[in-house]
Amino acid sequence: MHSGSNTNHSKTVSFDKNMPRAKSTIEIKNKRASYEYEFIESFTAGIVLSGTEIKSIRAGKASLADSYCYFVNGELFVKNMHIADYWWGSFNQHDPRRDRKLLLSKKELRKLFRGTREKGHTIVATRLFIAQNGYAKLNISLARGKREYDKRHSIKEKDLRRENDRNM
Repeated sequence: MHSGSNTNHSKTVSFDKNMPRAKSTIEIKNKRASYEYEFIESFTAGIVLSGTEIKSIRAGKASLADSYCYFVNGELFVKNMHIADYWWGSFNQHDPRRDRKLLLSKKELRKLFRGTREKGHTIVATRLFIAQNGYAKLNISLARGKREYDKRHSIKEKDLRRENDRNM
């Protein structure tokens, strides 16, 4: 039997909760919104999620196409935001198209509510991402619908920008 020092070479790794997290690359955009609407003011809201929804978002399985926000009893909800079923989930699956509550300050909610009372204004979801703290966040914008000639002007500007980038 060998006597003397302990020869256990196992290393312990401690994880500091203050260590910087890796930047999340999950960013789901609503590209059609910038074509259809003129953005007046933008806000970042938290989302109330259930079950396996956050896992699906982290996997990039969400869509903001045709999503918009509406008020019910002073609370803001997002409608038509699609979060796909989580592949590994079992009986705790969520409804992919359910309405989800958004978390904003009372001041921001009042500002948005007043904005939606004007004719032609709506609240549109523009970007879904994972914040530094690991929570899912949704960028929403108070928006005014573009007219047909505004859309043509946007396409023209985009084509000119693309042409200038090619020539450089």
